[in-house]
Amino acid sequence: MEIPALLTVLPIGLLFLLSGLAINAVQAIVFLSIRPLSRSLHRRINGFLAELLWLQPVWLLDWWAGVKVQLHADPETCQLMGKEHALVISNHRGDIDWLIGWILAQRSGCLGSALAVMKKSSKFLPVIGWSMWFSEYIFLEGSWAKDQNTIKWGLQRLKDSPRSFWLALFVEGTRITPAKLLAAQEYATSKGLPYPTNLLIPRTKGFVLAVNVMRDFVPAIYDMTVITPKDAPAPTLLRRDNHQYYGCTIFVVGSCPRKTSSMGSMPKSDEDVSKWCKDIFVAKDALLDKHIATGTFGDEIRPIGSPMKSLLVVLSWSCLLLYGAYTDFSSGRSSCRHGKAFSPHRCIGASGCHYAFLHHCLSLRASQLCQSSEESSEGHKQKLASSVGGTGNEPIA
Repeated sequence: MEIPALLTVLPIGLLFLLSGLAINAVQAIVFLSIRPLSRSLHRRINGFLAELLWLQPVWLLDWWAGVKVQLHADPETCQLMGKEHALVISNHRGDIDWLIGWILAQRSGCLGSALAVMKKSSKFLPVIGWSMWFSEYIFLEGSWAKDQNTIKWGLQRLKDSPRSFWLALFVEGTRITPAKLLAAQEYATSKGLPYPTNLLIPRTKGFVLAVNVMRDFVPAIYDMTVITPKDAPAPTLLRRDNHQYYGCTIFVVGSCPRKTSSMGSMPKSDEDVSKWCKDIFVAKDALLDKHIATGTFGDEIRPIGSPMKSLLVVLSWSCLLLYGAYTDFSSGRSSCRHGKAFSPHRCIGASGCHYAFLHHCLSLRASQLCQSSEESSEGHKQKLASSVGGTGNEPIA
């Protein structure tokens, strides 16, 4: 990374790491002291704390990276978003799809109660993973024999959630790449399935289980379709070239008026639920073709703006940490006057560690998703054929 970019990212990394560790500490205290007495109160407090942390990545996209999100949805769905429990399914096109989902959740007022299904290793990540664990994200090991019980238990405990929540699933199971799309197309041809052009074949086991568990207390399924306009660069998180804005368009089909997206109208049998999901992705593929050809989804654009809340949170944390740094520096100068050594090398070293940590956290997911892009097309085909019935439980996180 170039020196100017490093000098920009370093304070952002310090801010996120130090504020995140402070929030983790408060989350731990609340978990140990309040949760045994009232799980509902604990969830409300933890949702507030989690939002204070998640608003910082939202700020990065809104105010720094310059990502402008356009939302296409019918009026009834817009009115209900954030006011009802919902299972959210989406296509998976880029490294920051999960952050696009967070932007939409923040605008809908449920960022603190947005949940996802994650890999088990994610919960051990400082700040991000710890906060997700306190927020009751669902963590999987990658073995369906074990994970189906974990999913079932994790979903059942959401029945008494005091706040409206979104649970996000990437049903494709992985981010789309040219090699994976080619393997999906070859598999579809060999099995006589609809030929995909913009999506992978969905893996429906996890979705079917989620519907069976949640149909009694979750009223809606939000079918979210994400695309970057073909004349716009792909959104990135930490850099903004020549003050150019990046575009991202979201089309959401909610529970009203399209009743096919309400949980109550879902089929009863597992096979029919799986077919419903696959049919949705066939329609989603056609919708993406339409956007590529015309540049629009056709529905009215719903303005979501860039609220000041995330900016105010970042400014507040910045002022607090600057004050702490000033008092620490003043204390160091006082120590020097009393004969105690104060070395700036420790601060420089700590800053370097903080930057390395931030860079690791932000690039970990991208590197995991891109790891298999160098495999041969035949290897992807075999992998898809063996896992097309997998869980499909990667997060919008």
